Amino acid sequence: MTDPIDLAALPQDFAWGTATSAYQIEGAVAEDGRSPSIWDTFSHTPGKIDNDDHGDVACDHYHRWREDIALMKRLGTNAYRLSLAWPRILPGGDGAVNAKGLDFYDQLIDGLLEAGITPSVTVYHWDLPQALQDRGGWPERDTAHHLAAYASVVAERLGDRVSHWATLNEPLCSAWIGHLEGRMAPGLTDLDAAVRASYHLLLGHGLATQAIRAAAPGAQVGIVNNLSTVEAASDRPEDIAAARRMDGHTNRWWLDPVHGRGFPSDMLDVYGIELPEQAGDLATMAEPLDWLGLNYYFPAVVTDDPTGPAPYARQVQRLDVPRTGMDWEIDAGGIEELLLRLTHDYGARKLYVTENGSAYPDVVRRDGTIDDPERADYLIGHLAACVSAARKGAPLAGYFAWSLLDNFEWAYGYDKRFGLVHVDYATQNRTVKGSGHRYADVIRAHRSQARKAA
Repeated sequence: MTDPIDLAALPQDFAWGTATSAYQIEGAVAEDGRSPSIWDTFSHTPGKIDNDDHGDVACDHYHRWREDIALMKRLGTNAYRLSLAWPRILPGGDGAVNAKGLDFYDQLIDGLLEAGITPSVTVYHWDLPQALQDRGGWPERDTAHHLAAYASVVAERLGDRVSHWATLNEPLCSAWIGHLEGRMAPGLTDLDAAVRASYHLLLGHGLATQAIRAAAPGAQVGIVNNLSTVEAASDRPEDIAAARRMDGHTNRWWLDPVHGRGFPSDMLDVYGIELPEQAGDLATMAEPLDWLGLNYYFPAVVTDDPTGPAPYARQVQRLDVPRTGMDWEIDAGGIEELLLRLTHDYGARKLYVTENGSAYPDVVRRDGTIDDPERADYLIGHLAACVSAARKGAPLAGYFAWSLLDNFEWAYGYDKRFGLVHVDYATQNRTVKGSGHRYADVIRAHRSQARKAA
């Protein structure tokens, strides 16, 4: 391997993984007792998804999971971050358990372990059963308790083999993008509903953490947040204040409560919404974390926007800055900055980069291979920044590349490809891209160093 990364700063037992989520890859949305989720409803609403795409088939992982585990082995990964489909396991959101749904994940977990791959399971990655949305969804307190009951069911079934659990993936997207901006399911644009949803998501995190630990003693439980560095677009006082609000909206609102600090007072003033707080809630949200997950893709450069939606700050595009196919600015230094912030400002004891990756249009050569140097460079640059953070004291225990497969990329449909493995959606053929081979090189290099150091 020729990439100039000194991997010696990483622990010998470092988790090298890939990540996916259930709705984005599984397909089989009406098989074996699965009920609709809010994403089934949203994606089948005309005009909500690019090209009116949906996840009905996606990558057909429900039927091709053995092939996908073989791909993980080919990459040399020793960990895999997956999510469970709530409507596959509890079709009504609560109540009767669908045995076939749990059986699927039983087989998948066993298959991973047989391949020497450690499963890291996310309980909730946005696919709320539509039955619970019909009863009010995340703006209602009951949904937090339903999440905990669901977490108990899956931990009781899988906890003898799964020790690494995340309660929530990116609650920011569920609350802000789904309930305030309307660009994700359930597609609302209501600040009051969004703030209430954010509160109940974090309450659900705390309750689910308790439920997992009760059902699977010794479980390592964390939460996954998507965070961004935030910079003012100018030195105007208005822009500096906007950057502070955006940091509160994107970062502190999600980090402070789970670290026992309550909700940021400045953001309570910004939103002007009374929280649905009951006695003991904040303590529940602050259940001690065994680890903290960071999803990082891009920095936020913002300007004041007093007429826009909360937090009254708008992201702007800087000129002459490299960008991905998502039109997201590339700044590998941001992942290092955030890892160190979580270490020093929040006292994180163990950190994982639970998602990091880039989308670019892929070109399939005549021989069927895919060379994607931009994605590979993004990967290597961000890995180098992660190693730098570890060298400076960040307790980084693993890295999960987003994603294993090209997949249904939410509101962007299938046009945006993040995978280390290319998926031909017409045939479901999988092809490891150049970036996937590059990742495998990094993993082999680290293992070689670890063996020499042992």
